[in-house]
This record gives sequence, structure tokens and C-alpha cells, in this order.
Amino acid sequence: MSTEPRAGSGPAEPAPDAGVPPLLSVVIPVRNEAPNIAPLVEEIEAALASVPHEIVYVDDGSTDHTPAALRDAREGGAPLRALRHRASCGQSAAIITGVKAARGRWIATLDGDGQNDPADIPRLFARAQAEAEQGRRTMVAGHRVNRKDSGVKRYSSKVANAIRSRLLRDATPDTGCGLKVFPRDLFLDLPHFDHMHRFLPALTLRQGGVVVSEPVNHRPRVRGTSNYGTLDRLVVSLFDLVGMAWLQRRGRRPVIETDTAP
Repeated sequence: MSTEPRAGSGPAEPAPDAGVPPLLSVVIPVRNEAPNIAPLVEEIEAALASVPHEIVYVDDGSTDHTPAALRDAREGGAPLRALRHRASCGQSAAIITGVKAARGRWIATLDGDGQNDPADIPRLFARAQAEAEQGRRTMVAGHRVNRKDSGVKRYSSKVANAIRSRLLRDATPDTGCGLKVFPRDLFLDLPHFDHMHRFLPALTLRQGGVVVSEPVNHRPRVRGTSNYGTLDRLVVSLFDLVGMAWLQRRGRRPVIETDTAP
């Protein structure tokens, strides 16, 4: 079931050098993250100075000055496009909107709160490209080895990860890390539904892809406030996990054979 917003999305801003597709699109879902826009864009630009790229922000119904901050960043020269959900539809819907609008063959997703470090993107991107050269469709997932979150959040994530790993067998230590790199066409082949971003590794494996994890830096939030409650997120994740287990067990990947009859 698709989660594309019914309320309508604002049109994408014109991309710089629209006739030359970038190699990598950085997709960032945000809601009420105005103070984090400029610093994060600056870090992305520094990290990807040698990579043809674009930044695709999806504003998921912000009620603060996020739209103005995105406009200022674009007018400052960043290769940035901004789309907006008229009403909040959730993080997964924002990622889906962003990946569909992206022009790059490769996608890097990044949380908009500044806790993911853009300096890790080139290393994950290089790993994804190396995997592609070996003929594998691979999602490279960040692993926050030293998380800079509260003890309650770390504990709830540990519990959710343990249950998820046992049920889904996705062999991924940290599915909740927002930093991931993957081929755009791989993502477009996945089933799209609300909260799918929590299960991207399992969905990738279900589709016949490969998932590898790379350690990444994680930083404390220094601006703004989280849009998610720890208990609410844990409860929702457990309910979603049941549905994901059902979906995973009903996946079938046909092996296509060439007709060799004379």
C-alpha cells in the first residue's frame, strides 16, 4: 500500500544544471528542522565536493520556518531541491517522495536533525559502488556503533532490534540509522507502505538484494527537538513488525528462464 501523500505535495524546485543528472541524490526527510537546514547543507557540500550530486529535501508538513530555511539554502547556491507535503504523512512517505523525485542513479538517505554525519557518505557510497561492480544490488546501511542518544532511547532500540532480528533475520545490527546508500532502482522495486523505512534491510533481502553494514559516526542533537516519542515509536514498531513478518513470508522471487525450445 502506497503512502504517497493525498494532501498533495508542492512542486519540486528547479534543479541546477537540470540537463545533467547527478550521480548521487541525497534525500532528507524533515519536519520542523529549520535550525538544522543550513549547517547540514554546508556539511553535505563539503563531504561531496568531488561527487556530482543534488540534495532533495522533503518537508513533511513543517509548521516552523523550515520552508524559508530551505529557500535560503537554495538561494545560497546549494544544488538543492525542496518538495513539501501539505500535511504531515510520516517519514516513510517523505523518503518515497524524495527518491521518486531524485535524479541520481544512487541515493543516500540522511536524517535531517544533524545526528548523522555527512562525512560518512563518501565511504558508504564507495562501498555501494564496489558492490555494484561485483554485480550485486546492495544497500549499505550505517551502523551507529556509539549512539549519542538518551539511555531510554538506546534501550528501547536494543529491544526492538533484538525482536526484529529474530523475526526477520535481516542480519542488520542497526536498521534505525537514517544514513543509507543504495541504487535508486532497488528502492523503487520495494513495496511502499507507512513506516517502511524501519524495515529497508529486510525489504531489500526480500527483493533479492544484498545488505551490508558500515560503522558510522553519530552525534548528539544540538538544535531543535525530536519529532518522535520513544514509547510511541517502540509500540508502533512492534505492531509494524508483525505485518512485516507476514509480508516477508509471502514473498516469492521467480527464477526467469530463457526459452530454449527450437
